[in-house]
Amino acid sequence: MDALTIVCFFTFTIHLTESLAYGMRISAVRTRQIAIAMSFVTSTLLVSRMSNLVQAPILGVMTDTAILGGMETVQLLEQKLRFVILAACIGTGSGIILTPSFIKLFRVAIYRFANHGSMLKLVGYALKPSSLVKIIKALELPKFSFFKMLSLKGIPKTFLWLNIIVTAFYTLGVLCALMAGAYMPEYRSTAIQLSGIVNGVATIFMTLFVDPSGARITDQAVHDKRDPVDVERVVFFLQFGKLVGTGILAQLLFIPLTSYVLWVTQWLAALTG
Repeated sequence: MDALTIVCFFTFTIHLTESLAYGMRISAVRTRQIAIAMSFVTSTLLVSRMSNLVQAPILGVMTDTAILGGMETVQLLEQKLRFVILAACIGTGSGIILTPSFIKLFRVAIYRFANHGSMLKLVGYALKPSSLVKIIKALELPKFSFFKMLSLKGIPKTFLWLNIIVTAFYTLGVLCALMAGAYMPEYRSTAIQLSGIVNGVATIFMTLFVDPSGARITDQAVHDKRDPVDVERVVFFLQFGKLVGTGILAQLLFIPLTSYVLWVTQWLAALTG
């Protein structure tokens, strides 16, 4: 298994997990266990964090190898990183397909944890052969009837559009920094450290606009101030926005954002030189 395949696999896992985590909002509304559900989001995203620990150094090796091979291999690196972006898109799409099944599983997990209060017991229960069989049987494709009720009526649209941008920027932050470092190898450490100038924009939008709006709709549904179906709609549109962000916008912005990181790197090099 080559490095690109490994990176794509873990990128797929990261975005699959993040996409499924959106479904926890629906489980929170249905169980009315908001705090437990949000803690489960953190637990679920541990898979994403662990995958990133494996993926990141391999990406670094791929970049260093490309630099040692000359400009031809650097250009080949760009193609490889586009495959990584594609893996992110496929992971997101798979998460959308699996969300209905995992909403049921999350709901059962929340109730069991509420009753027993032990994550270790919950994990032990989930790993039993009989439980694994139940999990497999619970897997199902989304029902067509759900798509018929999709509507943006009564849902703020600005944060949904911003979610697309946020997703694209998060997907590209590190990749653009690595690509810029490959084009300017003498300052690649500086370029890699500048991934934050891409991710930072995404963090600001996510913190100020996307997360609060989604949380507000979820809380309103829990307190019977809004139809719980609105939460399902929001989750779908957030996931679909993530799919568009990783599948289309990230591919379009890859070179422009790489050029942006490269420009800042050159500016810093001139400033300190």
